Amino acid sequence: MIKFHWPLLAALVLLSGCVNLAPQYQRPEAPVAGQWLPSTSVASGDSAADIHWQQFFTDSRLARLQTLALTNNRDLRLASLNIEKAQAQYRIQRAAAFPTIDAGVSGTHSRTSSSGTASTSHEYSAQLGLSSYELDVFGRVQNLQDEALEDYLALTETRRSTQISLVAEVATAWLTLAADNERLQLAQETLRSQQATYELNQRSHALGGSSGLALAQAQTTVESARGDVAVYASQILQDHNALRLLVGSDIPDELLPGASLQSVALLVQVPDELPSSLLQRRPDVLAAEHTLKSANIDIGAARAAFFPSISLTANAGSASSALSGLFKSGSGAWTFAPSVSLPIFDAGSNRATLDAAKVEREIQVQTYQQTLQTAFKEVADALAVRSTLDQRLTAQQALTDASRKSFELADALYRGGSQSYLEALDAQRSLYSAQQDLITLRLAEQSNRVTLYKVMGGGWN
Repeated sequence: MIKFHWPLLAALVLLSGCVNLAPQYQRPEAPVAGQWLPSTSVASGDSAADIHWQQFFTDSRLARLQTLALTNNRDLRLASLNIEKAQAQYRIQRAAAFPTIDAGVSGTHSRTSSSGTASTSHEYSAQLGLSSYELDVFGRVQNLQDEALEDYLALTETRRSTQISLVAEVATAWLTLAADNERLQLAQETLRSQQATYELNQRSHALGGSSGLALAQAQTTVESARGDVAVYASQILQDHNALRLLVGSDIPDELLPGASLQSVALLVQVPDELPSSLLQRRPDVLAAEHTLKSANIDIGAARAAFFPSISLTANAGSASSALSGLFKSGSGAWTFAPSVSLPIFDAGSNRATLDAAKVEREIQVQTYQQTLQTAFKEVADALAVRSTLDQRLTAQQALTDASRKSFELADALYRGGSQSYLEALDAQRSLYSAQQDLITLRLAEQSNRVTLYKVMGGGWN
């Protein structure tokens, strides 16, 4: 019969983790105002606890393109792989909290000779052993396990932040492509109009009805418009390249945007009086807090190094000089070897480790608060831009309409011979500039919606 002090061993194991030397975690005070200024004044609209990007980006082509990006983007793949690695490291650390039990069977054979007489001996054993197992009396192993968990959670939030950024970047690049398509279309229309005017001037000049100066001025407008067409054609190719990089694969033609931004509606209305406490839900802020918690827990592990470390090694089994008698009565054997290690002199190594852990916690406190302040500024900037966008769009649309009317009148007077070509040319340039600015402002309005979704962490409430 094998006799072993299992109750004693169980009692010792139960002592593990009785003391946790890590400081109690308290979330640092948020060094930001309670409300953004200026506060928004638009209607609340449909607001949800979390607005999923598929609800936010309503254009089916863009939604399909973002799904493609979430599948193929390399940055997101790397973030996911880092999570898998951290998860494996957490499982490794968690395994240290449990004893490692091994089973083994061995046989030893030896031959000796003395005074011309030789003898052979055999020794067989079968045992179940507890490898060197640290009793976590002061919580060192548990703290290391909790620290690994916080690191894993921080990487999970980093991956979520990467996904939100990717979705926003794809949307912005897609909208930029749509705006450049519209700019190219405008430049081509302007080129056709200028070309027709130039040909009219050529005929008039040949008949002596207009001066060479007017003809030269007409030619400069044609070449300027031709240059704009080339510039926007090149920019569209670059927009395609940027989208392909973000998506991580070729883009089907049916997922590309059309030539107008006016039909795209991306976002529910921004609610009134968004509280700054929403920043606590941003994934980068959550990641910074998990990293802070990890640093706080590390202090407990550093403090545990000042206290005794208790390890257990035990084996229980059977031993016999004959294989047939290995499991017979009376063949039982066991060993129990507890050990205690008490730090006496380490030249200040443990103290330095603890001091470094405390400083690291303070570093992470500052990093967390800085992350909050940066997040607050990003939201405040986006809201500041949004607070005047409606007025700017209304004013720019009115300016464009007035410029179009001015050009139509100037062109009619020029063709009727009541006004020189220079006045008509100036009016056309003003119209072209106003139309370009209107496209730019529409793009800014749509991009601002995307920015708000991103900086708020993917939801309002």
